[in-house]
Amino acid sequence: MTPIGFGMVLAAALGGGIGAAARLMTVGWASRLFGFSFPWGTLIVNVVGSLLMGLITGWLLARIEASSFLRVFLTTGVLGGFTTFSAYSLDFALLWEDHRHLAALLYASGSVVLSFAAVFIGLTLARLIFNS
Repeated sequence: MTPIGFGMVLAAALGGGIGAAARLMTVGWASRLFGFSFPWGTLIVNVVGSLLMGLITGWLLARIEASSFLRVFLTTGVLGGFTTFSAYSLDFALLWEDHRHLAALLYASGSVVLSFAAVFIGLTLARLIFNS
């Protein structure tokens, strides 16, 4: 594993800015097109980001000479800024392809259940702290 130096952090930060801007534009576009009654923009970002994560990771794995900076810029940076769901999807896929099916299923269900619980706990704590 490559050490995480300033260059790697910079690659992630620059890519993250691009990904976050792309997410904002995609969600805005979807909201204008489909309205606000359902989070279409987030759904589109998650699905497209996961597709791109598979394509980019497959491409990087096929290119033995691909640099760590390029990998970090594209996956951790651009796609991480666009949607962290793509990283979650890749982690699940790698566990599954490694025939660690139980670990993959526990990771997927645990991530969803614990993340949902954490959001509700955070909302409850915020309401208790800031609405008192």
